[in-house]
Amino acid sequence: MTKAVFLDRDGVINNGDLYYTYKKEDFFFNDDIFESLNLLNNNNFILIIITNQGGIAKGKYSKQDVDLLHQYMIDELSKKNIKISEVYYCPHHDSVENCICRKPNSGNIEKAIARFDIDIQKSFLIGDGDRDIEAGKNAGLTCFKINKNESILTICKSIINY
Repeated sequence: MTKAVFLDRDGVINNGDLYYTYKKEDFFFNDDIFESLNLLNNNNFILIIITNQGGIAKGKYSKQDVDLLHQYMIDELSKKNIKISEVYYCPHHDSVENCICRKPNSGNIEKAIARFDIDIQKSFLIGDGDRDIEAGKNAGLTCFKINKNESILTICKSIINY
């Protein structure tokens, strides 16, 4: 079985000060993120990003905008030898439509667990919001909540020694 760390995007990977981030010029990597994710990859954790993108349902931006931003993010991380196994995003919003993939629901996490044969006892979630933590707990993961845009390096060091 596989060990994984699930990561929220905005506020964990991206220094997300905008409510909607969908353009690469508005995407800024948080402090220590490259070192943190390399540490996890080098200790045999796969990395999976789980993000709500309700702006799609609200018509603020398109799926193509999100896909382009995610490809940019993956490419930039790859330049630092960081492998992201998958990015799962929920395009829905409660004000428009309900779904099982929008955090705090755990549909996208459960999809990844099944697809990658993830051992939930050896896997973790890092998020900056209550919705992130609730979704991770709903899926049976050990969760770490950070302040928005806080370095995750200390948490990653504790994960590899867990």
